[in-house]
Amino acid sequence: MEYRRIKDQDKSEAAVIDDLESRPGMCAVLPKSEGKIGDKSKWKLKTVVTLALTFLTSSQAILIVWSKRAGKYDYSVTTANFLVEALKCALSLAALTRLWRTDGVTEDNRLSTTFDEVSVYPIPAALYLVKNLLQYYIFAYVDAPGYQILKNLNIISTGVLYRIILKRKLSEIQWAAFILLCAGCTTAQLNPSSDHVLQTPFQGWIMAIVMALLSGFAGVYTEAIIKKRPSRNINVQNFWLYVFGMAFNAVAILVQDFDAVMNKGFFHGYSLITVLMIVNHALSGIAVSMVMKYADNIVKVYSTSVAMLLTAVVSVFLFNFHLSLAFFLGSTVVSVSVYMHSIGKLQR
Repeated sequence: MEYRRIKDQDKSEAAVIDDLESRPGMCAVLPKSEGKIGDKSKWKLKTVVTLALTFLTSSQAILIVWSKRAGKYDYSVTTANFLVEALKCALSLAALTRLWRTDGVTEDNRLSTTFDEVSVYPIPAALYLVKNLLQYYIFAYVDAPGYQILKNLNIISTGVLYRIILKRKLSEIQWAAFILLCAGCTTAQLNPSSDHVLQTPFQGWIMAIVMALLSGFAGVYTEAIIKKRPSRNINVQNFWLYVFGMAFNAVAILVQDFDAVMNKGFFHGYSLITVLMIVNHALSGIAVSMVMKYADNIVKVYSTSVAMLLTAVVSVFLFNFHLSLAFFLGSTVVSVSVYMHSIGKLQR
């Protein structure tokens, strides 16, 4: 039992440290594997996970933009976010049910809890609510490839917040990676064919920075929650986080889209693309969990890098995106900076 608790602790801390930006979708729905996986099987599984994460990451922004009609969302984005949280909550509950059948109900995997433990989840849930809503509205100012580039700014915000709040030291390589990341994001947004130097207007940059800060704050706070009780099963922690996420999104529906939902219906304006977008957001968290379990951090680096270019290529055909030399060079610099940050994390 003590060995299992130590493994749960390591897994819980890795879940937050390795990929804070994807924390709201980080459903560790896979049970612990009892048997050893052969080298060939590991390679095949690692390949499948890498391809899945690349596909899901690259298609996120594309599906959001594709779900628009005449430049606006026909559906309520608050209801879409609510369904994403509900689906992730259901996946966490399904994982716990499977765990209960194999290992039984223990003190660390039971859902029953105290008020003190549950009371810490509303803060990150509220932060993720605002961040996820901004994720839709930022596309009024940026395209899908630009979004894939700018969302990497959360690496900087998370690292700086770790240094300020948790006093965690950053390596020189990581600081250099931050500078390269800023340079890469700026280079990718250069627009030589217009009077405006950058393709993304000031409002888009502000929203991207706010999203990065919200993601960083939520990630740091979530790590503090996990470390408060590290032996707690991560699916239980995810479950309560998603429950509050559903509650806050329900409030957002009442405040922002109550009349539209009451008059037109909860699923008004939904299409196949909208459903695929919701499923994509939920499954992305599972893919991240599989990377942590069966692969390594470098896989996420490769997936992020390939996803940026893949999003750009697909956008050329779907949205008439102009794949400029500046974007290619900028995305390359961003990829190098993400790799340097990963290497710096290992050498810290």
